[in-house]
Amino acid sequence: MKYDQLIIYYFSGTGNARSAAIWIEKIAKQEGLKTHIINIDRFKTVDIPELTGKTLIGFCSPTHGFNMPPIVLKFLSKFPKAKNVDIFILNTRAGIKLYKLYLPGLSGVAQLLPALILRLKGFRIVGMQPLDLPSNWLFLHPGLKEKVVNSIYERCLGIVNNFATNILQGKRKYKALLSLPFDLVLIPISFGYYFFGRFFLAKTLVATDACNNCNLCVSKCPVEAIKTVDDRLFWTYKCESCMRCINTCPQRAIDTAHGFSGLIVVIVYVLIIPFLIFILKKFDILDVEKQSKLFEHGWHLITTAIFILLVFLSYRVLHFLMKYKIVNRIITYSSLSKYKFWRRYKPPEY
Repeated sequence: MKYDQLIIYYFSGTGNARSAAIWIEKIAKQEGLKTHIINIDRFKTVDIPELTGKTLIGFCSPTHGFNMPPIVLKFLSKFPKAKNVDIFILNTRAGIKLYKLYLPGLSGVAQLLPALILRLKGFRIVGMQPLDLPSNWLFLHPGLKEKVVNSIYERCLGIVNNFATNILQGKRKYKALLSLPFDLVLIPISFGYYFFGRFFLAKTLVATDACNNCNLCVSKCPVEAIKTVDDRLFWTYKCESCMRCINTCPQRAIDTAHGFSGLIVVIVYVLIIPFLIFILKKFDILDVEKQSKLFEHGWHLITTAIFILLVFLSYRVLHFLMKYKIVNRIITYSSLSKYKFWRRYKPPEY
C-alpha cells in the first residue's frame, strides 16, 4: 500500500454518500491502514487528525443541483492548505435503472469546483469518482422501488471497491472526466441552482396535521435549517434540500407542497411578470423586447429576484394559514408526496 492513513470527510442527506465512505473505509482497514471517517454535519470548525505517515484524504458528498451542497463547499473553503497531500473526491448522483439498463446521473460542477478549490490550496488530486447511487430527490419523483435500489447498490459497491483498491495502491483514477463535455454544459444550471433554485426548493416543504411534534427532523437536520415558529415547523433558507427530514419522518408528516409550488410559479410567470412588462410598455418606460443582451441578462435577474421574494412572502403566509384545517387539508392533498405511491427513500445496509 502507498498510504499509511486514510481520512474521509463526508456529508450525506439520506445515506448514499455515507455508504460510499464506509465502503472505502472498509477496504482501507482490510489493507491495514489507520482510518478516520468524519461526518461534517453542523460543523463549526474543521478538525484534521494528525497527519502521521503517508496520508490520503477523501471527500464524499451528494450532488445537489449539479453542484456540491453549500455545506460541503463551505467546509472545503475553510479546509487548511497543504502541499503535496493526496486527495480524492467522490460525488453520488442521481442513478436510476430502466429495466436492465443503468442510467447515470450528471455531476455538473460537483467534481470540478471542489477539485479547483483543493488544487488552489495545494492538494494533489489523485481520484475523481462519480457514483450513480439511487436518485432520492423526492421533490421530483417518488423513491425508487426497494428491488431497484438494491440492484443499484450492488453495482455501485463493486465500482467503489475497484476505485478504492486502485487509489490505495497509488494509482490515479479520474472517472469524473469522462462526462466533462456534459458537465461543462450544465455549469449555468449549477450556478443557477446555487444562487436561486435552492432557495425556492427550501420553501416547498411543509409539516401536515400528521406531525406529532417529535422534533426528530429538527434534531437530524444537518444544517439546522428547521425551526419551530408559532408551534409549527418552519423551513428556513438554510435548507439544502438534502431530503433527510422527509425521508426519516416516522409519521410521513412532511410533504413537498407540489400544488403550492406550482401556484407560485404560475402567479409569477403568468401573471406578475407579464403585468410588469405591460406597465413598462404602457407608460413608455422601457421596451423590454428591444433591449440589449446585457439588459436581457439583467431582466432575468430581476424576474428571478421577484420570484424569490414572492416565494419568501407566500411561504410566511402559508405557514400562518396552515394552522387552519381547511388550508392544511388543501395543501396536503395537493401534494403528491402525501400519497402512498410517492415512496420515501431508505438506503439498504451494505
